[in-house]
Amino acid sequence: MTDILLYSARHGLEAFAASSVLEPTPACSEQEVTPPQTPGPFYKPSSPQRRSLIEAGIRGTRLALEGLVRSTKCRPVEGALIDFWQADAAGVYDNSGFRLRGHQYTDASGRYRLETVVPGLYPGRTRHIHVRVQAPRHPLLTTQLYFPGEPENRRDGIFNPRLVVKLRDSSEPQAARFDFVLNAG
Repeated sequence: MTDILLYSARHGLEAFAASSVLEPTPACSEQEVTPPQTPGPFYKPSSPQRRSLIEAGIRGTRLALEGLVRSTKCRPVEGALIDFWQADAAGVYDNSGFRLRGHQYTDASGRYRLETVVPGLYPGRTRHIHVRVQAPRHPLLTTQLYFPGEPENRRDGIFNPRLVVKLRDSSEPQAARFDFVLNAG
């Protein structure tokens, strides 16, 4: 208490009040909402709830994609719906069933984890994974995730560098991370 009074006497109450309030960490104070993108022509509602899109017969490089869903105030979003769909390793979407399609909900810490394969290329597009993210009782965000270092990124008309996953050095499965930021309180 004596230190507080000495500090207040030297620097005034305003300086003390300002010094007792901690600023948010830079990572949280600079959060921008994840940019929206088109759902494309291949979205299908009612995907199965699952954390792994790997099924019998799925070929390609295995990918473990994980991350957080947070609000712009850096709070974890529990129970956010995350719906994924993508092309297979040959660049083909399953439009008759639910191969490489599925949804899940974030845990209490806002975490998600998806097991899938690296999507292939199809004409006019770079590698990407489609995603719909929705916090409970908030608007839906539809976007796409991209991969770093892909030559087609430069030629893809809707590619957005803010939507590139971070790859980590690993063997198979390849490890990737992306954190979604929502306007969700």
